[in-house]
Amino acid sequence: MTDVELKNRGNKLFSVRKYEEAIKCYSDAIVKKPSVSVYYTNRALCHLKLKRWEMVCQDCRTALEIDPTLVKAHFFLGQALLETDNFDESIKHLQRAQDLAKEQKVNYGDDIACVIRVARKRRFNVAEERRISQEIELQTYLNRLILEDRDRQIDEVRRKYQDDQDDRSQHQVIRIEQQTDNFITEVNTMFARLDERRRKREVPDYLCGKISFEILREPIVTPSGITYDRKDIEEHLQRVGHFDPITRTDLTVDQLIPNLAMKEVVDSFLTENEWALDY
Repeated sequence: MTDVELKNRGNKLFSVRKYEEAIKCYSDAIVKKPSVSVYYTNRALCHLKLKRWEMVCQDCRTALEIDPTLVKAHFFLGQALLETDNFDESIKHLQRAQDLAKEQKVNYGDDIACVIRVARKRRFNVAEERRISQEIELQTYLNRLILEDRDRQIDEVRRKYQDDQDDRSQHQVIRIEQQTDNFITEVNTMFARLDERRRKREVPDYLCGKISFEILREPIVTPSGITYDRKDIEEHLQRVGHFDPITRTDLTVDQLIPNLAMKEVVDSFLTENEWALDY
């Protein structure tokens, strides 16, 4: 069989979910003609279905060495990297896939954008867990310092008076312990407030685009009064059609008007909630 025949047979096997057999066909096609990038991306997709993330990465990287503009290679690689918690590199390749799809006018619907949102959300959650862990460590460390300082002060008082029954000694020890309790209460209250603020970390729906559901970066308003992010609506007009995706009324790029009021609201929210920049 020729390499093309092997590829076609692999495609048929893939369509009926016989991934292992499809991999064998694509591998044989690669042996016959290793310079064809699509054979690697086809095999990568089989590995993706089988959750063999490292194999996906290997095939996609090889495909990109042959053709750096392959949308599928960037897309599959981004998904595999996401599953191995390589969030930054994953988002880089997913974003590249989205940009290339737009340049090449290939319609992936919301598939790539959806995975980008998942990747950003996971990256945010991991970073948030790391911040929480660091805050707990800091709280524990501060409490320990306060208690160590209390013990040091009490030791100094006792050395000074040498008699624990001395009224002055008892009075100072009580004062030190009360002061310590106050310090610990203040520290723990401060961290409790941080916990409360973290639980309230949520981006209001009205600050998110109605296509990507991400925070509006460059809000525009259509004649129908609907606000979108410029990047999202322009991509919709280019790839899907010249109509408002919500009202379905006719719409062209020159009808998009900057929503300066919403931009001001978004900027104000981000200034007060810097965590949302990573959301």
